Amino acid sequence: MTSLPVRRTARAALAVAITAALVLAPAPAAGAEPVPPNSSEALKRYTGLTHDAEVLNEEHLRAQEDKRAKQAELERANQDLVTAGQALDRATAAETQFRGQVDLLTEASFQGARFTGLSAMLVADSQTDFLTRMSAMDVLAADQAASLESLSAALADATAARAGARDARERAAEASAAANDLVDDIEEKRVALVSQVNAARRQYDSLTSSDRAVLANRGDTSAVPTPSGAAGKALAFALAQRGKAYVFGSNGPNTWDCSSLTQASYREAGVAIPRVTYTQATTGRPVSRGEVQPGDLIIYYSGQSHVAMAVDDVRAVHASTEGVPVKIANIDDIGPISVIRRIVG
Repeated sequence: MTSLPVRRTARAALAVAITAALVLAPAPAAGAEPVPPNSSEALKRYTGLTHDAEVLNEEHLRAQEDKRAKQAELERANQDLVTAGQALDRATAAETQFRGQVDLLTEASFQGARFTGLSAMLVADSQTDFLTRMSAMDVLAADQAASLESLSAALADATAARAGARDARERAAEASAAANDLVDDIEEKRVALVSQVNAARRQYDSLTSSDRAVLANRGDTSAVPTPSGAAGKALAFALAQRGKAYVFGSNGPNTWDCSSLTQASYREAGVAIPRVTYTQATTGRPVSRGEVQPGDLIIYYSGQSHVAMAVDDVRAVHASTEGVPVKIANIDDIGPISVIRRIVG
């Protein structure tokens, strides 16, 4: 296993490499909020840097979500292990009990093996005595069969309990190892994210006042009608956030990132959806571009790193990126659409 100092050195080297690459590289592709075609190169570079930071932000959030899922798996596996252990104890006790009964009945049967119906008749003092002896023989045979059946069931229960305990131990070990690996993954993604965000903020500091004004444009702030139902309530909440700032990893209520805004909007409507874009992209049911309705979630880019909420079949409201307020934009201008999901209805 790699030592902690080596890991820290590797992470530091990763951060330096990322920063150097960002400074030297040409302007990346446009991010979640398109800039006008005649924008300055500095503004285009900033938009690209923030888009890349958003990708890392969602990956960092997903790693945290994965870790929580693995911890939940570990807790379930540990509980299953306790349950399996209790079942094994009960099955073992039953096995011991019924094995003892079978041994006693077997011994009794062996000792009375010569005691047949004929011998019972020959030694009986009376008809009543004969019937009593025959009845005892039947009881002995029935008890032995019942005890053998109970022992067989106890053995099967014990075997199943041992298998369940073994499976629970294996699942617990796997979940624990995966959770530990994700701790390192989370830290590496955090380092990369911090480096990327810092590079974007340095680029922002270099922008002219006119470039910053382009980013800060609040867009359409007029009243927008919303439909009834949960989708309408979610949309109303998202629209009410217009003008609030974007902050990477923020969960509101005064600042948002793209997926925290959509999650909070549906939470306000009483509908639980996941925190990150990748899992929001699997929530609800898919709809086509031509079927878009208010409240639908629109996931962008091949990596599914950005999400917006449809206002109608033309516009969407979204938290775009740092320096840009929550605002309405044209659905098709935000970025290449990956998938559209209808959360309710």
